[in-house]
Amino acid sequence: MAFIQWRPDFATGITEIDNQHKKLVSMVNELYEAMSKGMGQEALGKVLNGLVDYTKGHFSTEEKYFTQYGYPGSTAHKAEHKKLTDQVLQLQKDFNSGKAVMTVQVANFLKDWLSNHILTTDMKYAPFLKEKGLR
Repeated sequence: MAFIQWRPDFATGITEIDNQHKKLVSMVNELYEAMSKGMGQEALGKVLNGLVDYTKGHFSTEEKYFTQYGYPGSTAHKAEHKKLTDQVLQLQKDFNSGKAVMTVQVANFLKDWLSNHILTTDMKYAPFLKEKGLR
């Protein structure tokens, strides 16, 4: 069973964003699986690096739409993106320098953040962007 399951209530109704969210769910599952199998630091680092890079790209996609369509809540949403990016970059830095190891707590943090971000913050912009014709 997957660490985090894609659920229908995660769907924003915007195909590109939903597909990216599904990929993020898959990547968190991949990280958890690698940890569960006791994979070495190098393998875990590769998965973590991929997750960090993909998350940055995903945030860029959302923010591009905020600008394109004039989403009024973009400032607060971008601040949340920055906060998470900073947290994950620090985790990545600590991991790469040997100060931190991947633990279930890290996986739970990512799972909880992803679920909460999609279900609360992202659901705030979904109706606005769909009203503008984005699907």
